[in-house]
Amino acid sequence: MIADVDETVRYTYRLRPGRQARAALLDEWGRCRWLWNEAVHQQKSGRKPTFGKLSTLLTEARGGNAWLRAGSQVAQQQTLRTYGTALTHSFKVKGRGRPKKKRKKDALPSLEYTTRGFRIKDGRLRLPNKVTVPVVWSRQLPCDPTSVRVYQDSLGHWYASFVVTREQAAVPDPDLPGIGVDWGVKTTATTTDPAFDLPHLGHRRRSAAELAKAQRRMARRRRPKNQTPSKGYQQAKKQAARIAKKAARQNTHDARVWAKNVTAHHSLIAVEDFKPKFLAKSRMARKAADAAIGAAKRELVERGKRAGRKVVLVPPAYTTMTCSECGERANHRLGLGVRVFECPACGYTACRDLNAARTILATAERDRASADDVRHQIASFRERGSGAVRAGNPPDSSAGSR
Repeated sequence: MIADVDETVRYTYRLRPGRQARAALLDEWGRCRWLWNEAVHQQKSGRKPTFGKLSTLLTEARGGNAWLRAGSQVAQQQTLRTYGTALTHSFKVKGRGRPKKKRKKDALPSLEYTTRGFRIKDGRLRLPNKVTVPVVWSRQLPCDPTSVRVYQDSLGHWYASFVVTREQAAVPDPDLPGIGVDWGVKTTATTTDPAFDLPHLGHRRRSAAELAKAQRRMARRRRPKNQTPSKGYQQAKKQAARIAKKAARQNTHDARVWAKNVTAHHSLIAVEDFKPKFLAKSRMARKAADAAIGAAKRELVERGKRAGRKVVLVPPAYTTMTCSECGERANHRLGLGVRVFECPACGYTACRDLNAARTILATAERDRASADDVRHQIASFRERGSGAVRAGNPPDSSAGSR
């Protein structure tokens, strides 16, 4: 049994703003969006905006602009702080683009407030400039929130996401040693134990006809460029967004239930470090989007870390071509039409996804550096490597060099 510890989480609730509150929130978002775009402009002009420069930008802008001064200083400060964090993260992560301008017709409203900018009174969220919004309290907050993010989704619904600290629930000791997870399209997640497989449920495929009908309705009601969209077009657009979001929520729910089940029973979780982004440019784009591999992977890694499990991210190179019994690697790649793996050395035969999952688990159990290290003979399976890639787990002094 893992000891209880405090964890910082978000509690999200639906908001029911009235007409005046909704207009005030949109006006506040317009001011924050202007500040964000001004920071992007300074970045493109060659001046790297640090937090000090961003603070100076806010002071100068509010001093010479009564429209900006009429808004909440807390929300505007948090907007620039978020921009600075995003800019710093873009320098650290290779391939991540720098923050871009937020256009009014594309960017959804999002406002952040610290404890100086909001309070909860009589079950209502009170924001600066006398903005009061009723909250749908689906559950009680475990403690007083430290910050809140008020945002609007693609359906026009408003939400409040509170940051709170709660006591993490005790996680029972696992009854199984380890599990390997291989991602795919036909079966979203194939594991070493078929009882924990995540099948392809096809939520988006079932709603594809209804979504196509709503999109055709949008196309018929769309007005020429530079003309105000009609009310009928807005209704059709909202209906299409509602259908798409329902399928996304179903995928998220299934991924959470599956990840919770896997995490509760295994002490070691070996996950293929698969990046499904490239599938969007292939012939399997629609089915890959329906599988929602990225969402399932995030849920599994996050829940494993929170439960204190050892989560190992194994590179996917050669996992399909390597025999999980003897460690011999095939001389040629297996086409997608070949669903059975046959080892030319030992004659072992198994489903290609099941064999890959077992190879991934063997890589993590031997603390290998990557799946490329298990492509040799069986002797290399028994040697300790330079360490597997962990997903944010605490260092283990008993293992080899990490």
